[in-house]
Formats: sequence, C-alpha cells, structure tokens
Amino acid sequence: MSGGDMLDFEIRPNPQPVAAAEREALMANPGFGRVFTDHMVTIRYADGKGWYDARVEARAPIPMDPASAVLHYAQEIFEGLKAYHAADGGVTMFRPDANAARFAESARRMAMPTLPEQAFLDSLRHLIEIDRAWLPTSDEGSLYLRPFMFANEVFLGVRPAREYLYAVIASPVGSYFSGGVKPVAVWVSPTYTRAAPGGTGAAKCGGNYAASLAAQAEGAEHGCEQVVFLDAVERRYVDELGGMNIFFVYDDGTLVTPPLGGTILPGITREALITLAGQQGRTVVERPVEFDEWRADAASGRLREVFACGTAAVITPIGQVRSPDGEFTMADGNPGEVTMSLRQTLLDIQRGRTEDVNGWIHHID
Repeated sequence: MSGGDMLDFEIRPNPQPVAAAEREALMANPGFGRVFTDHMVTIRYADGKGWYDARVEARAPIPMDPASAVLHYAQEIFEGLKAYHAADGGVTMFRPDANAARFAESARRMAMPTLPEQAFLDSLRHLIEIDRAWLPTSDEGSLYLRPFMFANEVFLGVRPAREYLYAVIASPVGSYFSGGVKPVAVWVSPTYTRAAPGGTGAAKCGGNYAASLAAQAEGAEHGCEQVVFLDAVERRYVDELGGMNIFFVYDDGTLVTPPLGGTILPGITREALITLAGQQGRTVVERPVEFDEWRADAASGRLREVFACGTAAVITPIGQVRSPDGEFTMADGNPGEVTMSLRQTLLDIQRGRTEDVNGWIHHID
C-alpha cells in the first residue's frame, strides 16, 4: 500500500535468529549501541508513488549503489527512543508521537518526504513485538530504537532526491555512560560551534553529529565525557552538549535552560522535564545563559546543580566544567537533589511505576 497514513507491513521472521543462550550472554552487559536484535523495519519512498513496501525482516546489510545521493549530499535524518520493561510485565514507549513529529520536522528541513505518524508508530510496534525477547529487564536497561531515513536515489546532482529508504533497528542497552549514573566532566569548546541561526541545529540530522566529533575528541583529550557548545554568533551563550540539552538549578529552586531559537535540538526529554518540574511546583525559565555567568554563579554558590538530559542518557549530572581558562566544580561535585529527583520521577513514569498524568506512555501488551 502506498500514500496515506496506514501501511500494511509484511512480516518476514528471521529464519536464523540468535540462539537464546547467545542472546542472554550478549544482553548480560550490552553497553550502549553495540548489540543489535534479529530484525529491522524498512519502508521505501519514491516520488509519484509515495510510501510502499513496508517490511519487518531479518536485520542485514543494506545494499547501496556508490552513487546513492546520501553518500554525496548527506540527506539523512534519525531519531532515538526507548522501549522499557514495565512494572505490569508489558512494554512501554515514552512519547513516541513526539519523536514522530520531530522526525517529520527534520525531514522538512532536509527537503525529504514526511513519513505519516501512524506508519512511524506502527514500525516501532512491529519491531518491538517481533524482538521482544531482546528487551532488558534490568532497572537501567532498555531497548533503544533507532528510526532513520536517507536518500538512496542513484544520481549525482545538488537537488532533493526522489527516492528514500526509512528503516528502524533496535539495540538492547544499559547505561549510556560506562560509569553509570555519576557526575560527568564537560569541556567547553573554544574552537567549535554546533549550529548557527538558519542552519540545521533544530533538525536531528547526522551532519550535526559529525560536526561535533572533533570537539568531542578535544574534550576527551582533556579528560571530559562530553562537550558543551557556545552560540555561533557571539561565542558567549551556552547552547547544548554534543548530544544532550542542559539545565541549571539555582539556590531558590529555579531551573533555567537555554531557549531553542532554532540552533538547539528540541529535546523530547527536555520538554518533559519542563512539564514535570512545573508540576512539582518548581519555576522553569527559558533564557540565554552566558558561560561567564555559569562560572561566576557556581563560584558564588548561587548555582547549585547542572545536568544534561536526552533519550540516551536520560538525566546526567554535570560535576566538573573545563575550558582553556581553567576548570571549576559544581557544588561538591556530587549528584544534586533536584537532578536525581527529576531523574527518578521520569524513570518511574517511563517504566509504568507511577501514574502517567500527561498521557506520555504508549503501552504494548
């Protein structure tokens, strides 16, 4: 079927799935993004035909012509979300409709066709159902879902492609950072920026992440797990981390986070935390934060906690900040009370351990 919101998925079970004993061994310590399930989803698109050939099939290499447009002009977008083992024994997904909407916005920015929301949601459900045995049951474990789309038309020329492939793969994961939940050190890049006004900062496209790798490597050289980018215009204001949004917690309980402004990815976890903090009676302010202000308020004690957030890492406390001008520690360097409280609240909602008053959870029985 092509065209509208509903697609008929052909289910082709993998004839040679990973044996149960081998699967259990792989899932004992999966890390993040290293182990993959037995199946994947693919849907094709062509101008004049629409979306067609929706399949759930054995995970396998994707044949690609060397003249495929994505290899030359980088028309590619992706999403990241998780499926969780719920308290009632079912499976939950956290706000997949928001991922579908952001995927469509990224597609528009990259001059790509938009996948209907229902097709996006159905692709996730089908993959979870057929690979449910790969879902970790540990408290920090989850099944990471990676929907992505790229231009696969065979041509050389600077224009939007006319053919695309949408796919979803899945990976059982543990904690994003190898050390678990503990404060990380971040490097404030003096050299590199992530996105400029009018650019692709609000789109979840691979190019944004490729551009961050040199800065990430620079941070690693200074013993940091993540990099913080400043704005591209004045190089004064905090934008976001290499793959996460950022929040500041002040001594009066106020949370501050930089405004999106087209250069910051509209994080789904970020938006949820703004809502949750407000429901807890906390004041949340979206405003520019200068790096010099961050350093001064940390020194004075006015700034008590800083944390990063995103689907992969959930909420990660920031303990130490390093730059060419020196380094400083947030409070006593330990995870803050507000940070860990919000993290626990979010995890309890995601795993069905507490009431979902916002209608964020999608259940798969």
